[in-house]
Amino acid sequence: MTFRTAALLLSLASITGLALAHGNEDHKLAGPVKMEQKPWGIAGEAKAVSRTIEIGMTDAMRFTPDRLEVRQGETIRFVHRNAGQVMHEFVLGTQKDLDEHAALMKKFPGMEHDEPYMSHVAPGQRGEIVWRFNRAGEFDFACLLPGHYEAGMFGKIKVVAQ
Repeated sequence: MTFRTAALLLSLASITGLALAHGNEDHKLAGPVKMEQKPWGIAGEAKAVSRTIEIGMTDAMRFTPDRLEVRQGETIRFVHRNAGQVMHEFVLGTQKDLDEHAALMKKFPGMEHDEPYMSHVAPGQRGEIVWRFNRAGEFDFACLLPGHYEAGMFGKIKVVAQ
């Protein structure tokens, strides 16, 4: 789903009263994972994971580590551990996509989303995504919950060409 589609759905939600909310729960993907190519890669398959990277999330609005390097073609299992007292999320993307999504989150803070490049993690819980980095370049990740991104909860991933 594009951000424009999300904005349209949110408009419809405000008219119909439909609730689209983050709340304080860990969102799970319903049904099969969408295998949609993005500039930063594509959803990966668990059987193809070449390594696991653990990412810590804290209420200091930081990820640990916040700088990563992977090789083009690698399929990574990201395990996200929320050591904080509030919900956090991990969203992969380009700087432009994350900025656009963050702006939508400010405008519609209850927006629900469950793309395969996102993990929503409740306090004290863990989440994970599997992602295949099939394109070289520098990409970003962030927590786009209102206030978190602005406070510095973001990081960089360098995908080194084969």
